[in-house]
Formats: sequence, C-alpha cells, structure tokens
Amino acid sequence: MPLPYDRVLRGNLVLPDGILRDGYVAVRGESIAAIGEGELPPATAVDDFSGRYILPGLVDGHMHTGSAIGWPGIEGASMSAAAGGVTTICDMPYDVPRAVTSASIFREKVEAVHQLSHVDVALYATIRKSGGVDEIAGLAEAGASAFKLSTYEYDAVRFPRIDHPTMVAAFAEIAKTGLMVAVHNEDQELVERLTAEAKATGRVDPIMHARTRPPLAETMADLEIFEIGLETGAHVHIAHSSVARGFDIAESFRAMGAKASGEACIQYLCMTEEDLVRLKGFGKCNPPFRTAEEVERMWAAFAAGKIAYVSTDHAPWQREKKLGDDIFACGAGLTGLQSFAPLMFSLLRERGLPLTLMAKYCAENTARYHGLFPKKGAIRLGSDADFLVMEEGEYLFDESTLQDRPDARWSPYHGRRMTGRVAATFLRGACVWDGGAVLARPGQGRFVPRQHRDSALG
Repeated sequence: MPLPYDRVLRGNLVLPDGILRDGYVAVRGESIAAIGEGELPPATAVDDFSGRYILPGLVDGHMHTGSAIGWPGIEGASMSAAAGGVTTICDMPYDVPRAVTSASIFREKVEAVHQLSHVDVALYATIRKSGGVDEIAGLAEAGASAFKLSTYEYDAVRFPRIDHPTMVAAFAEIAKTGLMVAVHNEDQELVERLTAEAKATGRVDPIMHARTRPPLAETMADLEIFEIGLETGAHVHIAHSSVARGFDIAESFRAMGAKASGEACIQYLCMTEEDLVRLKGFGKCNPPFRTAEEVERMWAAFAAGKIAYVSTDHAPWQREKKLGDDIFACGAGLTGLQSFAPLMFSLLRERGLPLTLMAKYCAENTARYHGLFPKKGAIRLGSDADFLVMEEGEYLFDESTLQDRPDARWSPYHGRRMTGRVAATFLRGACVWDGGAVLARPGQGRFVPRQHRDSALG
C-alpha cells in the first residue's frame, strides 16, 4: 500500500491547458505529488472544495511593502496577500529609508522577510543614482529575481532617476546576469513642465494628475529604454504600461531582436479617468488611469497575448497621505493585493473569458519572468503546493476586511461588485487563509531566490 498523502484538495482545477472539473491535487511535504480525477487517494487531510475553483497561488510581480513604513510593512502586506490568494510577492527595492542597492542590504532584507512575511517573497534589486553599477553582479548572486530602475525621480536616494549614460552601463551589466530589468517609464522633463504649468494656473483638481502625465510621457520613456536594451542585449521590461501602445512598442522591438516586454497593472484593465475624479487621492497612481477607450485597447492587447503578465503595483500608503484637495500633494499608489484575485476573476467573468487566463497571466507567466518557474506559478507535479481557492457568488468588496495595518485599510475598489471571493489560500501545502482569517504566522513565508537565469524571452 502506498503511503497516504499529507493533504488532498478536491475541486475544479485550473490547469494551464484547461479546467479539470471535480479533480484533485495531492500534496506530500510542501510539493504537489499527484493530480487526477475520480476516487480520492488516501490522505491525512482532505479539503473538499467541490464546485469551487482551485488555481495556482497568484504571483504578484510588482508591489511595494517598504515604500511607506520600511521593512516592517512586509508583515501587513503579506497578510493582505495571504487573504487575497497571492502566495508569492515580488517586492520592489525602493524601501524607506534606503533602497536595496547592495548585496549586504539585500541580505538584510532577506532576514526581514524570514522574520515578518506570511507568504513567500522574491526580491527586486536596484542601483544608486551614481556609482552603483559595480554592485549588480553581487545582487544577482544574492538571488534577486529582477532589477528595477526609473526614468523619473521620486527621491534622489530611495527612488532616483537613472541618467542615460548610467542606464546604458547598468543595462550592459544586467545583461550579463540574464535577469530582467524593469523600468518605471515616465519622461520626467515633460511631466515636470506640465505639472508646473497646472499649478501656476491653480489647477490642482484630480483630473490634472492624468493631464500632467499623458500617454506621451510613457511612450517617450518606453522608446528610450528599449533602444538601450537593443544596444546592450538586456531584457528590458515596462514596469507598468497604462496604454496599449506600450505593448505594441515592445512587440516592435522584439521583431528587431530585442528582449522587450511589459506588464499591465490590474487597475489599467478596469479603472478610468472618471474613477480618478471620483476617488481623488485614493485613485492616484503613476502612471494614472486612462480613458474608457484605452481600457478597451488594453483588453485587446491582453487578448492578443502582447502583455507579459498582470500585477497590482500594491503600495499601501497611510490613509492620511491620500487625503486633501490638492491632487499633487497626495501620495501615488494603490492598495491591491487582497483585491487582486477577486477582481481579476470578476473581470474575466464579465468579459466571458476563461479562468485559465488568470492562472497564466497572474501566476505562471509572472513566475517565468522572475525565474521562479516551475517552483512557483502552476499546478503541476513537483511545484510548490501553493493554491488559491475561488468561490463564485455576488460580493461587494469591503476595505474594512483588509488584513493590513489600520492606516492601510483603504481600497480604490471599496464597494465594487465582485463575482468571486477567496475561499482559501494554501502556501506550500499549509492553509494560510481560511476565508475569514489569516492562519499564517510572521516568518512562515520564505525568501525565494531566482531559481535560474533563463530569460522568459529566450
């Protein structure tokens, strides 16, 4: 008689090539040991999710735990991730009070992850405004999943603009590591001029955030970063394209032999300028929401397979930083981890699209681009037993249920109708969210180094 499995989950399995209805997935230790249908194999524990959907735990390729309060923010953000079915987060390096610009800082952050996180964590690295290129090899060796640079400066130390000569040198060095370099893509000169002109005329109302950061500011930056990528051989990735043209530009550079890609944050698939006016500071993010017509163009790009993956750009600013009538004085960034799964589930259902797209673009592709696949991102033999269980139904998203520190319990999706909710989350075979409470403890999450240096683009 074979030994019983540690756990078996029954439900509708969302696999890469389709949905196995009333199937099962069996866990031994922390890994997936069997996938099948019919009579359940013997197991120490059985979780019957019949009628519900079992997807791979989501992999959020873009979020910020430390931008608001530093590394202690890992604790609350990772609780929100567990409640949202996100079992692996790829955390940005722009932490308070210093960015992750050296192997020693990187290792310190890994220790913070091991003390604080409720889910598994991959880490981005970055470079200093000047003199940091020599640190790139060490950061890659320490296990960074990707690098992040910016064409726009938010803070000279924490979040600097990297000038063109330094970016060329950095891209060339990153190309040697095989890692992806994501870039915050906004043209600083254009945005600063438009912002100054708006302030000079007293226009500080919400819509001016969109008017002072037009699509042109993005596409100008896209062109320069892809040109540098073509020159250096680096895999260059748009960190967040709010316009479909960004993906067209990436496609055109791939046709020229460049490694060029881009992601869509989920807000750009559903939020519009009207939402910015309604939400005020709570709808402010960079790049800003676009028109309803642009949202449709984004979905067309998604349907055409031009988008690498979908992320959240989760940035849990203190509520007080989102208040006020001057939109330029409000912090830029949205909460999105806990709403990620129900929102993506709902958007696909509304458009009559298959849930396999959620597994592909919110888990598997993200893991591939960050070098975490096949350990993360799919329901397949040998992968980590990370699962998201979705229950279909009518729900209103309520920001008061967010599992984060009190001043971060706000959401641009508060009151939005959802057609599904996260019924359970499993991390490496253990239930970390039971539909009502986070069961994981701080430190149960682990740092996940990049597993290999193979590029998702070959």
